[in-house]
Amino acid sequence: MPPSAFSDQKPHGSRWRFGLPALFVAMIVGALLTWGGSEVVAWTNTEAFCITCHEMRDNVYAEYQDTIHDQNRTGVRAICSDCHVPRATVPKMIRKVKATFELYGHFTGKIDTPEKFEAHRYDMAKKVWTEMRANDSRSCRSCHDESAVSPYLASERAQERHKEGVDQGLTCIDCHFGIAHTEPEGELTPQELGVTIQK
Repeated sequence: MPPSAFSDQKPHGSRWRFGLPALFVAMIVGALLTWGGSEVVAWTNTEAFCITCHEMRDNVYAEYQDTIHDQNRTGVRAICSDCHVPRATVPKMIRKVKATFELYGHFTGKIDTPEKFEAHRYDMAKKVWTEMRANDSRSCRSCHDESAVSPYLASERAQERHKEGVDQGLTCIDCHFGIAHTEPEGELTPQELGVTIQK
């Protein structure tokens, strides 16, 4: 074969000369995007971010202040994301995606006045409580470890009620709701949340 047949082919070394820098740049860009995404997710989990919209600041955040989750003798606080955003990565990202659809209500003014907020409070509470029931009150359990509860610090009646609830297959939210926010007008029954309470 004549030498001219290979004259258009580039030496193998030229591939590495362009490929390695491109790979390096791609790795740097990937690392920056991963870091930036992580920072954005962390920032959207802060209390400061949650109350940037007045619907949250003037309603549920105002109710949350001075509750046991906000102020207590130990100074341990549970902020918005502790209750409303899962800690595990996949459920957390699913919740973040769902939250982007909730922005529609903000931008269309669905709950932009106290009156509108109250009109939708029942449906919003039902949605949150139903989700918490479906995941066995996962957000509660991320802070409250049942095995670490001291029987000596609870009343005898509280211990009995708690045991009854566990025996009946109830989860935290079935009994402990309205601790951080005002309960909605109208009774949100356990049956609506799919709970069957045994007598």
